[in-house]
Amino acid sequence: MATLAIGMCLPAIIDIIRGDDDWKAFAASAAGTFFIGISLILTCRGEDMRLTIRQAFLLTSLSWVVLTTFAALPFTFSKLELSYTDSFFEAMSGITTTGATVITGLDFAPPGILLWRAVLQWLGGIGIIVMAIAVLPMLRVGGMQLFRMESSDQSEKVLPRAAQIASSIGLIYVGLTLVWALMLWFAGMGKLEAVAHAMTTIATAGFSTADASIGHFDSAAIDWIITFGMIASALPFVLYLQAFRGQPLALLRDTQVRWFFSIVGAVIASLVIWQTFANGEPWYDALRYVSFNVVSVMTGTGYATADYDQWGTFALVMFFVVMFIGGCAGSTTCGIKIFRFQVLYAMAAAQMKTLLQPHGVFIPYYNRRPISETVGLSVLTFFFTFVFCFGVLAMGLGLAGLDFLTAVSGAATAIANVGPGLGPIIGPSGNFATLPDSAKWMLSAGMLIGRLEVLTVLILLTPAFWKE
Repeated sequence: MATLAIGMCLPAIIDIIRGDDDWKAFAASAAGTFFIGISLILTCRGEDMRLTIRQAFLLTSLSWVVLTTFAALPFTFSKLELSYTDSFFEAMSGITTTGATVITGLDFAPPGILLWRAVLQWLGGIGIIVMAIAVLPMLRVGGMQLFRMESSDQSEKVLPRAAQIASSIGLIYVGLTLVWALMLWFAGMGKLEAVAHAMTTIATAGFSTADASIGHFDSAAIDWIITFGMIASALPFVLYLQAFRGQPLALLRDTQVRWFFSIVGAVIASLVIWQTFANGEPWYDALRYVSFNVVSVMTGTGYATADYDQWGTFALVMFFVVMFIGGCAGSTTCGIKIFRFQVLYAMAAAQMKTLLQPHGVFIPYYNRRPISETVGLSVLTFFFTFVFCFGVLAMGLGLAGLDFLTAVSGAATAIANVGPGLGPIIGPSGNFATLPDSAKWMLSAGMLIGRLEVLTVLILLTPAFWKE
């Protein structure tokens, strides 16, 4: 919370420099947040910080909720005069790197608010990477135990300790942000716009400084820079460490990375052909817009340069499907990580071989290593709970009065942390402002569940969790 309070000071300084009175909202919010944060630190000082599994699950979920609660304060106190429901929704969307927004008139919003949205998403991006390295493998959530740093195969250890890995990845994260900020500045963005979009690109988050998102700039150079930035952030950051430590081909050897590029390439190719022949768009324009928006949706970024709702039924279905497909484990992306599809494919292939040869022994492999029964069961459990939560959330949104397309795509975009949904209301040309408060609270819960890999939150709702 102390870090969050320090982060609030940055937009306050920007507002002071720009002569905007909105700095008072950030100053008051920072003071309150810092006081509570320091109080908690002093209260827990000297205590034994070793956590049980139950405490780790509870702390992980509560920390994101508490941070969101305080991160919403600047939105409530600002000139935007958002209700606390809208403020909480915006803050949750930011911290979970979802990118769904309830704010209209971003082009004229105070500069501090624009920067604060980017800061929230940037912090959420690095937060989820650290969680994927240090927390989720320990909790054995959804097959993430595959990526334990304490693996018996010592050759796979990049650095001796998870803390060292997290700090090294933090440096890479900051470095990528600076590089992309400079490139966007040279491509024609203003300084604040370049910094904000670099932060939200590397975090694969999707908050923009304009209502029209990246389409506002109408620049091919900016589109391609951000496209490659989203791709770079969808790859495992641990592999970047290996590349910097003398293994430059580590990214190419990883099967998860190869699967990611194969899926992205196949989807882009099919939609470029569709746009060229079915809709008559020039191939170079089709390649630019399709590549950007496909990568944006698949990585869970949520930027938009075109209203792909208007591309036809095939494109609409394709975008709905890729909403659920995420990037690689250990990246800032959301959705169902690529490795889980690989595990399911390997298990399905082994099962089909068993059907043909009942007495044969067929072992599924991931990255040339056998997949244990525990990992397979964890992945299957994740898929079931993911689909279950999607269905329950979609029905809840329908109960709140939303139409079919808005309810279904809203549930998908919340659980997968994508950002924009489909249709005229919450699609790439709309936002979530007109939804009822009940729907916004349900979507906020969906974003949290999706960001924390579903099971981390759902286990708190089971009676067994609270029994000693």
